[in-house]
Amino acid sequence: QVQLVEAGGGLVQAGGSLRLSCAASGRTFSNLRMAWFRQAPGKEREFVTAISRSGGRTDYADSVKGRFTISRDNAKNTVYLQMNSLKPEDTAVYYCAGDPNYSGSLHYEYDYWGQGTQVTVSS
Repeated sequence: QVQLVEAGGGLVQAGGSLRLSCAASGRTFSNLRMAWFRQAPGKEREFVTAISRSGGRTDYADSVKGRFTISRDNAKNTVYLQMNSLKPEDTAVYYCAGDPNYSGSLHYEYDYWGQGTQVTVSS
């Protein structure tokens, strides 16, 4: 089993920045492909970004390209999401997810999930 705990959400004005973190325990973190998803009220869970086990490959949703950056520190068992130039439409609960075999955009393919952290961007 893997436990994922997100932190770093909050309220920020449009144009501002936040850095989310997701700490993993219970399984060798470096064996997991990691991703971030988000879910706004009344909407489906949406893929944001993913990173390979080594961190050498990343993928982003078009809506966040150039503004968000995913990274990981396998020594600290942590994945990060740096969010810059935030917009009101980025408001959502952000979830980190992990899987030993999958790193795509389909949320139901991921085995492990955090509890989520709220990000609110005011206009």
